[in-house]
Amino acid sequence: MDVAVRERAFVRVAGPDAADYLQRMVSNDVEALQVGESVPALLLTAKARVIAPLVVWRRGEEDFLLLTEPELGEVVRALLVRTRLRARCEVEPEEHESVLVFGSEDGIAGELPGARELLDAGLEPTLSADELELRRIEAGVPRWGREIDDRILPAEAGLDRTHISFSKGCYPGQEPVARLHFRGHVNRELRVVDLDDGTPVERVTSSARRPDGTTVALAYVRVDAQARAS
Repeated sequence: MDVAVRERAFVRVAGPDAADYLQRMVSNDVEALQVGESVPALLLTAKARVIAPLVVWRRGEEDFLLLTEPELGEVVRALLVRTRLRARCEVEPEEHESVLVFGSEDGIAGELPGARELLDAGLEPTLSADELELRRIEAGVPRWGREIDDRILPAEAGLDRTHISFSKGCYPGQEPVARLHFRGHVNRELRVVDLDDGTPVERVTSSARRPDGTTVALAYVRVDAQARAS
C-alpha cells in the first residue's frame, strides 16, 4: 500500500443538536450519515463563495469530526462558534495525524480515487509530496489555495458534483448554488490538461511533471474556448 502524509486541521462538533446544526450550515447531507460514514461538504458565504472545504465524519450519533485544510481550522471553528446561537453542541479543535492510504478499505473516504484517510495510524509515508501532488492533479481533485479560494464558485471547480446535496434543506449559499445548477451555467470549468498539447487555458492553478517528462496541470478553461477546441 502507498502511504502519503495529509496535512489537516480538525474541528469537533458534538452534542444533542450537532447533526441539526451542521445540516443547517454545510452544503451536503449530514443527517443522512450513519455512524462511521463521511461526506465532503463546503462552508459557503451567502453568495456561495467558498469559506472552507470539509470532510464531515460522523464518529457517533452526536459526535462529528470536521477535517479541513491546516490554515482553515480556526476559520471553521470561529465561524461555527459565532453562528451556533442556541444550538446545544460543543465546537472544539482536535489534534490528529492524518495519512492517505491507497489500497486500504479502512478509514475515511479519501479525496483521491482509491485512497482512504486514516488518523493516528502511525504509518510511515512511502509517497513523497511531489508524487502525491501528481496523483491529485491527474485525478482532477481541486485543493484550497490552488483551485479553490473565495473567488471560485463551487460549480466552476466541479464541487457541485461531490460536495453539494440538491435535495437537503437550507444552508448559507444554497439559493445561488441551486439557481446556477438548475437555471444557469458557468463560464469556466476546472480541467486536467496537458500543457504540452497547446490546450487554451484561462488560468493554470497546479502543475506537475510526469516520469516521462510531460507536464500535466489543473487549469480553468473557458467553456466557449473548450467547445471550440473539441
